[in-house]
Amino acid sequence: MEKININDKLSLFSDHWNPRIVGELNGQHVKLVKFKGEFTWHKHDDEDELFYVIAGKFKMEFRDRTVEVLPNEFLIVPKGVEHKPVAENEVSVMLFEPAGTLNTGDTRNEFTKDNLSKL
Repeated sequence: MEKININDKLSLFSDHWNPRIVGELNGQHVKLVKFKGEFTWHKHDDEDELFYVIAGKFKMEFRDRTVEVLPNEFLIVPKGVEHKPVAENEVSVMLFEPAGTLNTGDTRNEFTKDNLSKL
């Protein structure tokens, strides 16, 4: 049982769209990631995802609407819902999702990360 300093962990990387695992509980991974630009349209057939904004802001695009997520806000994307994160400027995000969740869900492309680093 050791505490985790989120800002210390975020300072260890600068790339975008490459989540790092910083904790695990009850079969869930806690991940940190930085977004900038547009991700890819995708969905997760079996996993819900929670996006918590630490710094910055981003828009989560859905096929029928867009939701802006600001610092200290979170958004849960239910399984099966197609979505695409977009960040005009860099944003730092904490993710909660089941262990083994592929970051690009049902899509495989240059953003896909099969093996995540642990910090």
